[in-house]
Amino acid sequence: MQQLADSANRGVLGSGDPQAASLRTIPIRAQRTATREEQEVARVMQICNACRYCEGFCAVFPAMTRRLEFGSADVHYLANLCHNCGACLHACQYAPPHEFSVNVPQAMAVVRASTYHDYAWPRVMGGLYRRNGLTLSLALAAGLALFLALAVAMKGGLLHEPLAGNFYAVFPHNMLALMFGVVFLFSVFALAVGVTRFWRDVTPGRAPEGESMAAAGEAIDSALRLRYLGGGHGQGCNEADDAFALWRRRFHHSTFYGFMLCFASTSVATLYHYGLGLQAPYAMSSLPVVLGTLGGIGLLVGPAGLLWLNLRRHPLHGDAAQKPMDRGFIALLFATSATGLALLFGRDTGAMALLLAVHLGVVMAFFLTLPYGKFAHGIFRCAALLKYAIEKRQPNRLTAGLGD
Repeated sequence: MQQLADSANRGVLGSGDPQAASLRTIPIRAQRTATREEQEVARVMQICNACRYCEGFCAVFPAMTRRLEFGSADVHYLANLCHNCGACLHACQYAPPHEFSVNVPQAMAVVRASTYHDYAWPRVMGGLYRRNGLTLSLALAAGLALFLALAVAMKGGLLHEPLAGNFYAVFPHNMLALMFGVVFLFSVFALAVGVTRFWRDVTPGRAPEGESMAAAGEAIDSALRLRYLGGGHGQGCNEADDAFALWRRRFHHSTFYGFMLCFASTSVATLYHYGLGLQAPYAMSSLPVVLGTLGGIGLLVGPAGLLWLNLRRHPLHGDAAQKPMDRGFIALLFATSATGLALLFGRDTGAMALLLAVHLGVVMAFFLTLPYGKFAHGIFRCAALLKYAIEKRQPNRLTAGLGD
């Protein structure tokens, strides 16, 4: 154990631990420019590379074993590959209060926040990740104020005679399409630029000939099934203690597929409007309304469950400084669904204009904060999963010559 401690402190992979691979020197690439957070991940990975007890837990550890050094790009790749399931923390013999203080989930979470900040576009907007709670509040307040003011100006008051669910009697369709279209496209473009920069830094090159589609398919499957929220054994994550539970995976699924159903509802409604000439309001039994209702329910259950888990998670899990961002994003998702369902069931009442203004304000706040909030974690994680799927199909340069 003393050899492992010495190797951790000097940046040397020791052989004192029975499971250590071999004695190798591991310089941290570009350590002079690495941040303190990146150096901490590199230190932790050096110890993990010597121990390798958690090698089968998730994709992070097999990816780790393909490296002898951990530069900034590698650190950001591994951090985004980590799903923060907590399994390695509770299994680790060097976790706090041990003197090595190995906390993989926490170290990775801190670096992930740096990833979102460093790769944000425009770069000046990266600072919003540091003040995300304030950003959400201001964006939500501005959005609500804007649409409430418009409702008052256009209808002469927030309460009115029932309009038979005709939203466009309150806000013209073209105005809504333009405003939300511009904001949404900007958010998509900003996220695309950021993840493209990330990919250029961490790119593994090409998959072997004929395996590109298989690699992409594996990455998509891992993302859609949230494979690595299974704790490495399929029993789930650790939340408040070392007991396993699948609730976080289930609530994530509810949130993601609820969001996708809502997106599908909007897409179908757009097709109805422009392609078939069918204008809202649509019947409760119509495809856009059914998809939106199911999606809305998913976006109520999922975020509510994730907030419940977030409030009771073990204090050593993740980065406490990011909790306002996490909870703000969860609250905004929940509010989007709650106001949307309220609007659906109140569309034939005299409060429809008020409900519509509130819902559109929340949605606008959600769109405005997409590139600079927790939503970004899904995009960067998918890129990391794709890199892992490609990399694992390439020859391991560390073992390529061992059989000669």
